[in-house]
Amino acid sequence: MPEAPSPEASAGTAAAPPRVLSGIQPTADSFHLGNYLGALRQWVSMQDTHDAFYCVVDLHAITVEHDPALLRRRTKVAVAQLLAMGLDPERATVFVQSHVPEHAELAWVLGCLTGFGEAQRMTQFKDKSSKQGTGGTSVGLFTYPVLQAADILLYSPDPTVEGGRALRVPVGEDQRQHLELTRTLAQRFNHRFGETFVLPDAHIPEGAAKITDLQEPDAKMSKSASSPQGIIDVLEEPGPMRKKIMRAVTDTGSEVVYDEEKKAGVTNLLRIFSALEGTSVPDLEGRYAGSGYGQFKKDLAQVVLDTFTPIRERTLKLLDDEERLDRVLALGAERASGVATATMETVRERVGFVGRGR
Repeated sequence: MPEAPSPEASAGTAAAPPRVLSGIQPTADSFHLGNYLGALRQWVSMQDTHDAFYCVVDLHAITVEHDPALLRRRTKVAVAQLLAMGLDPERATVFVQSHVPEHAELAWVLGCLTGFGEAQRMTQFKDKSSKQGTGGTSVGLFTYPVLQAADILLYSPDPTVEGGRALRVPVGEDQRQHLELTRTLAQRFNHRFGETFVLPDAHIPEGAAKITDLQEPDAKMSKSASSPQGIIDVLEEPGPMRKKIMRAVTDTGSEVVYDEEKKAGVTNLLRIFSALEGTSVPDLEGRYAGSGYGQFKKDLAQVVLDTFTPIRERTLKLLDDEERLDRVLALGAERASGVATATMETVRERVGFVGRGR
């Protein structure tokens, strides 16, 4: 499959780095602490070791009822936050999904290779459709995993190159089933039409942390499930952010110790503290031995503020410079399209579509 050569490959001085593809939905006014520690911070570090493609997946965002003006604004806010967190458009391809129409085109081709039963078995669809009923569930939500497969496979390196290049996808447990479907569809396409796609591998980035709800520490921190008090927004004002940490559910007793079964609340706060400050959990336990929850929470709140206040300030500054954001997205769309167009040319030829000519 033809694709734009990397500078390293062109120079012939080193093997091209593995490629990574990941995306995030613009369905909220701010990313949250769980997004940051579970994925986004690792995106920043991976841009130095991977050929990185990071996508704001606005096509996925319309699988449920939405407000068009709000979607446009949130898409820009999402891009601004990614840049404020440290993504560099010179080192990573940052783009909006709908700016590359090949995502939808490849999704149709892959959808024609997907069994109805395969799509129906996706646990996220089953969970969401069971809550709102099939009458209120869109076909888009049903085929969401197929579009996700297209998102990934569209950026497949050439599988015929000797030595090859890996295609990595950062995933949590809730997305692992979707990645398995992606691998199945890649294998199915390759078997029917010839080697076209590299099978993507799940990648758990080093330093990724599982963060739970501040008020319900047995539940994942989530925009769709958490209460306002259970979630820390990256763009939140300092005052409310501090209050949420101070009011976070702890446990009986006053010892700051890691115990997922007996002290789920404190354990969650220890994970957050450790991930943000870079101090091991045992060292934190030693630091706060005998001091109780009050000082621990106060110090954690300051660490959270020190992390997110600069990101908030940079995001707001970027949002005031809309021309810069538009330039970044134009550059990202151009780079992503260079790879996506080459992939689809190969897919069209192998599926049997007639070329448009010159």
